[in-house]
Amino acid sequence: MTRAFNWLFPHPYLTVLLAVVWILLQGELTAGMAVFGVILGTIIPRATANWWPDRPMGFRLGRMLGYMALVLWDILIANVQVAWIILTRRNSKLRATWVTIPLDLRSPEAITVLAGTITLTPGTVSADLSSDGRSLLVHVLDTPDPDAVRDEIKQRYEARLKEIFV
Repeated sequence: MTRAFNWLFPHPYLTVLLAVVWILLQGELTAGMAVFGVILGTIIPRATANWWPDRPMGFRLGRMLGYMALVLWDILIANVQVAWIILTRRNSKLRATWVTIPLDLRSPEAITVLAGTITLTPGTVSADLSSDGRSLLVHVLDTPDPDAVRDEIKQRYEARLKEIFV
């Protein structure tokens, strides 16, 4: 049973995501659109499964939902902070800097989520991943302490992603 399920749904969360996105794109929830969304959500991951040989074997959906809530909160707060910087520092210089974040993450999916999180948060941009995948270069709009930024990213985001992608 498990083997057949894994063959049919090699990426079950992707199946659900694709079905939900399909329904949202249609603009209304009907039985036909839901069934078609599930069909698409089943066929697309199955057809592309061969190109995902190193997919994460474990994924904690509950922790990911908590992570998403944290990121949304951080985006909201960072928007206010960046607006404040723009409005109040017209004549003073920003303390922009580059920060190298050493990565403990090894999963490409987890590293992608981390880089996306950093880029989505106003005031920071993920600029480059080292060729060995062990560090991420991040540009910070304004910080007096680059080490504190590095430590915050590692503690606030990377540590949580290590618990999500097992």
